[in-house]
Amino acid sequence: MQETRWILCPICESKTRNQIRRDTILKNYPLYCPKCKQQSIIHAKDFIVTVVKEPDA
Repeated sequence: MQETRWILCPICESKTRNQIRRDTILKNYPLYCPKCKQQSIIHAKDFIVTVVKEPDA
């Protein structure tokens, strides 16, 4: 069985409702945190999650 990890919210560092495996690749994924009720756009690859900074409109 593949190892899975929870994606942590980049704002409040709590668990979200999403899990990823090592071979998961996410690009421009809208991650919602149920605790702080914020949404962030992320990239994920090899358990490394980075937040995408978008310019304000």
